[in-house]
Amino acid sequence: MIKLFCAAAFSLLTRTTLQAQVPDAVARHWADSVLLRLSVNDKIAQLMVIRASDQARYYTAETEDAVRRYHVGGLCFFQGGPVRQAELTNAYQQMSAVPLLITQDAEWGLGMRLDSVDALPHQMMLGAVRDTGLIERIGEQAGIQCKRLGVTMDLAPDIDVNNNPDNPVINDRSFGENKYTVARYGALYVKGLGRQGVMGCAKHFPGHGDTQTDSHLDLPVIRKTRAELDSLELYPFRSLVASGVPAVMVGHLYIPALDARENRPTSLSDKAIGLLRQWGYTGIVMTDALDMKGVTKYFPKGNAALEALRAGNDLLCLPVDVKATLKSVRKAVRHHVLSAASLDDKVRKVLMAKYTYVGVSPRVVDTGHLVQDLNAGTAVLRRQVALEALTLLRRDNPRLFPLLNRPERIEQGDSTALRVAYLGIGLEDDNAFARKIREGYRADAFYFPYTEGMERVPTLLRLLKGNYQAVVVGIHGYSRRPQGHYGLSAPALALLDSLQTFSNAVTFVFGNPYAIRYFPGMHNLVACYEDDSVTQCVAAEMLAGRKEPMGVLPVSAGGFAVGTGLQPAVPPEPLPMPAARPEDVGLNARRLQVIDSLAEDAIARHATPGCVVLVARNGKIVWDKAYGYMTFDRTESVRPDDLYDLASVTKICATTVSVMQLYDEGKIDLDKTLGDYLPWLAGTDKAGLFLRDIMLHQAGLKAFIPFYKDVSDKKDDPLPAFFTGRPETGFTVRVAEGLYMRNDYVDSMYRQIATSPLGPEGKYVYSDNDFILMGKIVEAVSGMSLDQYARQHFYVPLGMITTGFHPRDRFPLSQIAPTEDEKTFRRQLLRGDVHDPGAAMFGGVSGHAGLFSDAYDLSILLQMLLNGGEMNGVRYIRDSTVRYFTDYHSTISRRGFGFDKPEKDNAGRPDPYPCRSASPETFGHTGFTGTCIWVDPVYNLVFVFLSNRVCPDGNNNLLSKLNVRSNIQEAIYQAME
Repeated sequence: MIKLFCAAAFSLLTRTTLQAQVPDAVARHWADSVLLRLSVNDKIAQLMVIRASDQARYYTAETEDAVRRYHVGGLCFFQGGPVRQAELTNAYQQMSAVPLLITQDAEWGLGMRLDSVDALPHQMMLGAVRDTGLIERIGEQAGIQCKRLGVTMDLAPDIDVNNNPDNPVINDRSFGENKYTVARYGALYVKGLGRQGVMGCAKHFPGHGDTQTDSHLDLPVIRKTRAELDSLELYPFRSLVASGVPAVMVGHLYIPALDARENRPTSLSDKAIGLLRQWGYTGIVMTDALDMKGVTKYFPKGNAALEALRAGNDLLCLPVDVKATLKSVRKAVRHHVLSAASLDDKVRKVLMAKYTYVGVSPRVVDTGHLVQDLNAGTAVLRRQVALEALTLLRRDNPRLFPLLNRPERIEQGDSTALRVAYLGIGLEDDNAFARKIREGYRADAFYFPYTEGMERVPTLLRLLKGNYQAVVVGIHGYSRRPQGHYGLSAPALALLDSLQTFSNAVTFVFGNPYAIRYFPGMHNLVACYEDDSVTQCVAAEMLAGRKEPMGVLPVSAGGFAVGTGLQPAVPPEPLPMPAARPEDVGLNARRLQVIDSLAEDAIARHATPGCVVLVARNGKIVWDKAYGYMTFDRTESVRPDDLYDLASVTKICATTVSVMQLYDEGKIDLDKTLGDYLPWLAGTDKAGLFLRDIMLHQAGLKAFIPFYKDVSDKKDDPLPAFFTGRPETGFTVRVAEGLYMRNDYVDSMYRQIATSPLGPEGKYVYSDNDFILMGKIVEAVSGMSLDQYARQHFYVPLGMITTGFHPRDRFPLSQIAPTEDEKTFRRQLLRGDVHDPGAAMFGGVSGHAGLFSDAYDLSILLQMLLNGGEMNGVRYIRDSTVRYFTDYHSTISRRGFGFDKPEKDNAGRPDPYPCRSASPETFGHTGFTGTCIWVDPVYNLVFVFLSNRVCPDGNNNLLSKLNVRSNIQEAIYQAME
């Protein structure tokens, strides 16, 4: 077989770095050119991913034979060392005529498989983290490792919803039992991998989380109804399919509700895999390992592989016998049991993936400094995860957690100092946690390994109970798997059972949190999830009060509900808005599909590079989809959890809701004036303006003041007297990348508003200055900055993770949509800095602009308003206040207090706003950057549209000219049954 690279034709397509986004037409062109040169045997071989390892010469010789002789399409590396794997990868790629797809099961990074490589946290620990940006960074770190070692496909993440604590195979490989968390975190992990050009693979479809049998050993049976599967197991897969996951792995499960044929694994079931295709999935479908007993027990050798291909799989993972598989599939093609066209389609899809993720000419893996490169940055990320994940489950004695005892108090003979003991269960000697407790508290240390006998238990209990005011217990070294009580010995369990009566004990559980079922009554209890030195050091810091526990329990364990987590300064996260099928809330799913064509048409006509559309009805999300790209160069796909600059939507989602809450508290009166709240306006013609007129945009304030003009030259370049290229003393107001404004100029901007000419009363003029001043009133009344007030009183207690100002401080830039490529003043593509120049000069926080969010979190805030100011049993604003502020209040405009409203004569207008069918009770707002949010109480409807139509050109107004937002909103009404 000849080399198929066709260098003359494809030299321009060669990649030295992997790119996850490649135009389909280009990839298909290359794939078709390769496909023409493949024999039937070669085509079949391209669909096989076989085992590779450096652990035995047998595997090396067998793998080389499969690559040279049979031309298999991919390898899956298992245990070994990184340098040896790199050398084998280079050798195998060199001997293969078609680039090999190199895969590895690296759910917690390459450390899961390779020696010398530091592991990333297990997914269950990630499930305890509330900072979604950190999940994506972990995915990206796994991608960095894979890319460095030449691994082009990570068989991760596991998106099984683990709702069975006795699951022997998934367990802490899952993000948890909350399907929304599993789906969201799985998508973020895949996104992180993709940013490094590594192919992610969601597994194990249709859901392996509720099994008590290990599919490596037998065929698990799940006897759930289809409705039950739809409501739980299938949800993350449906969600990731919608977000564009490049590959899905099918597990070996017997689920009669999907395929009642006896002992028919889902991996060999056209009915099960058909669900993916029904959802519109066009990515790669691959089997779980075909050498597992869940398949081989009922389907011999090549027959299983043939059945897998007929069922709809594109890739065969670890077929038992390459030669037998070739023979079986070739015969099936010859006898039309498997069509030649179907075979070609599968091979083309695999080749296109290779073009995208491997390249025409795979790069040689450099073995120099390989281990150092693979471990670079891992420790920092592991610490960040530990800081966010460690979960305080119970705290009966605040004096013990945090434990503020200090050694100097003991040494000085302070009678109030506590005498502390450390008990290390599962330890024979010090680890990092034990050392810190001994040194930090002058603690006496006791160790109880799992080899210890029962006879020591009563003696140890008597010693601990009589001599110490605080007993710090660390539970270490137990198994991740549930068999045999997680490896906890009978004496250790007896000791733990007795320790539950110790009110002076603080217990840290370093491992799988499901084990807490054996000691749920510990009076002060912290789940730590992992047992490495990084996690142990963070736990010691938390005990000492230097760090606060921030995590939430990702599963139900020991009587503690999923989501449990006591954060001293941060309220616990409420349950998210649930998802539902459109039909469940009276919407026709087929009619809603119009949204797809409207969004895609807007992108095709360059009205916006991309967008996100969310629809919720009756408190349930039925549509949350992303379309297009971050920019018109189509390099970064939009995801549903990407953040957008909300522009004027800030006016209601930060400023107005804050005013409403302060109004409820009697701290703001709309019948008072600006001068009543802002003394610095005294003596100006602004002091006597009534707040109700300000909120209605009819007080006469100027619409807009170009503040930057007074600090720029004639070419609109920033003047050096007012700006520096980096933060320094007196210049710390960040306006954009490499542009910092003089701190005292902010006061000058407020003076410009105070002295600006006032227009006539009783005229509607939509003004940014109205809400700049309202933001200042919130700050003056509350004693907090606007961003702090909104975050503390709304975003955090509502569980809104992404919503807030200054997104660069909280999320990677890749998760924030860019806005305008500004040609004057800042002269750069703005990304993560607020688009509005005035808001930027106010430091990124202003009453009229500066807020960023994803669509999901906005829906939570809007649902709270739709509920009359209440969410998850917590009241944020009085119902009467919500109705008052969102009603019509002007005789000259359509405005409510802060809120935009439909035109009063909507029914007869040729250009109805916001759309023809919106009820008069509808309220919301639009944003200059291409955003809008609308709530319709009559139909219990929430609509969120986020886009960056100003990217790269702020003058692009096609979004409005084409009525994109209005048409999509109207489509929702037309879908109502």
